[in-house]
Amino acid sequence: MIHEGILRYRNARYLWVTLGLLAASVLLYSTQGGLRPAGGGTWQGYTLGTLGALVIVWLAWLGIRKRSYSSTAGTVAGWTSAHVYLGLALVGIATLHSAGRFGWNVHTLAYALTCAVVFTGILGLYTYLSFPQQLSANRAGGPRSQLFAELYALDQQGRDIAARCNAAINTTVKTSIERTALGGGVFDQLLGRDRSRVVLDEGHEGGGRFVSNIDQQAVIDYVARRVTRADKRIETASLQTLVLILCRRQAVLRRIRRDILLTAWLKAWLYFHVPLTIALIVALIAHILTTFLYW
Repeated sequence: MIHEGILRYRNARYLWVTLGLLAASVLLYSTQGGLRPAGGGTWQGYTLGTLGALVIVWLAWLGIRKRSYSSTAGTVAGWTSAHVYLGLALVGIATLHSAGRFGWNVHTLAYALTCAVVFTGILGLYTYLSFPQQLSANRAGGPRSQLFAELYALDQQGRDIAARCNAAINTTVKTSIERTALGGGVFDQLLGRDRSRVVLDEGHEGGGRFVSNIDQQAVIDYVARRVTRADKRIETASLQTLVLILCRRQAVLRRIRRDILLTAWLKAWLYFHVPLTIALIVALIAHILTTFLYW
């Protein structure tokens, strides 16, 4: 709700400001003509370029404003709402400034970085609009620690019951718990990769072998197959209970992995957005200097 409030801040004040700014920019652009074609070299082009540069600097200042808790220069919600809408307007202003003329030069680089920064900003807006609700639903309104507490309890139950079964079952269940992979590197988190492993003892000479245990399916299938082969009724009951515990553990692990994935994406866009913003400011300075020195 808070993020929807940012888009609708003060009756979408900055949406109307942005639309007015774009309308004025289009009107200014349309006054170009005559001997000099439309472009960044006309006085209209310089005006649009100056406006775009000021918007870029202002947008970059949001990161500082968000950490200035004692500042009286407007609210963070207001600044963020303006950041979203003016960021979208920036692409239009930059396009009008360049008049759609591109080449292999620093000017086009600045334009490309502008589009990249705005795109990653849109990605960030999407994650903040949708992922918090998904996180809350996935956690059933509780903290992540509650999911790990449930996983720990299931691990203990699984170990206890597996210890009452034969050695092969005990080894398989223990290794599936010990070799369960959560998190991992950046790409593992963003892609939700599961590198879990398990030792399966199929009764061959030389003992068990390590195999992939993605989504815990290998260990569940292994134990389920043993249910019909059990010699005693009490062993059958233990194996059936163990299958239920492993299935419940699978469901909890899915929720934990989804929690990790959503949290990673909530943060990941900033690792692109901030460096691209810095690169844009550098390219903008180079664009301005080369314009005044060589044009």
